[in-house]
Amino acid sequence: MHDPAMSPPDAATDPYAALEHELRIIIRRAQSAAAQLAKRIHPELEASAYPLLAHISMHPGTRGSDLAAHFGIGRATVSRQLSRLVALGLVRREVDPEDTRGQRITLTEDGAARFERARAARVENLHEILAEWEREDITQLASLMHRYSESFVRWRDARS
Repeated sequence: MHDPAMSPPDAATDPYAALEHELRIIIRRAQSAAAQLAKRIHPELEASAYPLLAHISMHPGTRGSDLAAHFGIGRATVSRQLSRLVALGLVRREVDPEDTRGQRITLTEDGAARFERARAARVENLHEILAEWEREDITQLASLMHRYSESFVRWRDARS
């Protein structure tokens, strides 16, 4: 049963509360979708690993410290996640020739193939979900989400 007291905030009168409400819903749905997506890559993969794989795919040879900084998480957390990805055969660590104390991280051939299949399926899902949308609306949504993400990172980094 619908409770009017639990209705979402009106964006016209309270845009920040309405945005918080929509972000909360998107995050909850994204977490569920991320768990399913991770299983498509590997049955033992945790949902939190997909963004790491995506970043490594886009930036082969990245370092663990770069990943920690990019995602705003501790190096120990990244190291644990990378160890799991190595154990699953999805990424490899190689000594950084410029700094032998560091390691460069890349996807394995199998990891790259699995990641690409999952990414392509995710893009196809977006095509299906947004099939009734105008292309310009999708472009605007992507642009606004990117803008929000950049603003969030600036805000987060200013507080660190």
